Amino acid sequence: MGLPGSGGELGPQIRVNGSWAEGMEGTVAEVREGARQGAAEIHSRDGSGGGNEGPEFRHIQEFTNQTWQARSGQPLPGHLVLLVWSLIVSLYPLGGLLGALLAGPLAVMLGRKQSLLANNVFVVVAAILFAFSRRAGSFEMVMLGRLLVGVNAGVSMNIQPMYLGESAPKELRGAVAMTSAIFTALGIVMGQVVGLRELLGGPQAWPLLLASCLVPGLLQLASLPLLPESPRYLLIDRGDTEACLAALQRLRGTSDLALELAELEEERAACQGLQPRRPWELFRDGTLRRQVMSLVVLGSAMELCGNDSVYAYASSVFLEAGVPQEKIQYAIIGTGCCELLMASVSCVVIERVGRRMLLMGGYCLMTFWGSIFTVALCLQNSFPWMPYLAMSCIFAFILSFGIGPAGVTGILATELFDQTARPAAYMVCGALMWTMLFLVGLGFPFLMEGLSHFLYVPFLGVCVCGAIYTGFFLPETKGKTFLEISEELRKLNLPRRSQGPRWRGPDVIQSTEL
Repeated sequence: MGLPGSGGELGPQIRVNGSWAEGMEGTVAEVREGARQGAAEIHSRDGSGGGNEGPEFRHIQEFTNQTWQARSGQPLPGHLVLLVWSLIVSLYPLGGLLGALLAGPLAVMLGRKQSLLANNVFVVVAAILFAFSRRAGSFEMVMLGRLLVGVNAGVSMNIQPMYLGESAPKELRGAVAMTSAIFTALGIVMGQVVGLRELLGGPQAWPLLLASCLVPGLLQLASLPLLPESPRYLLIDRGDTEACLAALQRLRGTSDLALELAELEEERAACQGLQPRRPWELFRDGTLRRQVMSLVVLGSAMELCGNDSVYAYASSVFLEAGVPQEKIQYAIIGTGCCELLMASVSCVVIERVGRRMLLMGGYCLMTFWGSIFTVALCLQNSFPWMPYLAMSCIFAFILSFGIGPAGVTGILATELFDQTARPAAYMVCGALMWTMLFLVGLGFPFLMEGLSHFLYVPFLGVCVCGAIYTGFFLPETKGKTFLEISEELRKLNLPRRSQGPRWRGPDVIQSTEL
């Protein structure tokens, strides 16, 4: 995930790369929609530590200034250029927040598959706006495109893991759902590569770079109609047993489906007569107390753990370590490759070691490497090898984030909530994530200025809290059906009721004494 527009000594810049793909991945003999949308994700990438601005950022600034001067005959004042840039940056998370709130109703009314198809309307319109913004001489088109791309990202990041988790068998549910993290990381790497100055990062090509989000959107529009709807949605929400059976046969092949269909029928009976929950109802339901708390705590921890800020701080660390200014963009690609590598490893091992172990291990490793990184920053002027240690810590920190929090956190809303509460849970999770992303982008420059080399200390505290909460309060869901998970959580939320009826009669004498 990129950090939209960090400032401070790094100098805010446009990295029009982010997560490039509404990609595809092959699972259970089908091709699935992958990762987060956002070919035009903007964040700090190429700061030099001295306030130098990256070329892509200057391209957008120059375009804004030239457009204004062509309209009014006067150049746009510097503070207004900064204001326009701030709006361009902030409209992406704002759109993501709107998309997250839209995802729940869409998932209920249209279904998971149809919602993903309809969601591509936003990215197609955004790509058209980006592509013709320069020719039309309108920076407002860039701003509107950013908002629409954010809406597309907010919808897809909520409904896509829901679709995967509901369609996968319980033995592979974690691995299948983790593929969204893999394709998110793959999108970051592809965006970093495409955004190189030698490719689409030049002064004339930036509209095409922004509009490249159209490519994965078209791929999804061409392939997703070939895939079935979520079997759980068809049976539990729609009550269509035949369509559910047909979807299962397409997903599982010719294997015996009697046991899985019986499991779905049990889940359907448990949800019989219940209406889809609304987000605020989740907070008032005592039977969902543990689930909501886990969603809020771990969702916040993922956004506040400092990974996005590591990306923003990486350029200055690489420069301090002696990486030439013109080569930093290649070193940045290595950070995205680290997250992609560990997300792939996590996908392979998640069904063996479980969710809790990956989350705890990831946060503990992030705490360790973040502490070393803080020490290295404080002593970078005392020892000549300290900048190299700090650079190594950046890669290690991102590797630790990729092995656990990056992918496992997105599975929680699927596994901890039942069919009626799941869309609302994703609305809460998505709204929380985009709000935190905005706050981190807003507050990180002030942390840099106020805490200097100790700016990662608050993030380390968040990592410690994430590890502690996971170890003591998050139940393991590996290999369990949704009904088994719901029953276990019901006992945790209502321990007295789960012990059976209490004796209301006279006291029973347990022993006598002569």
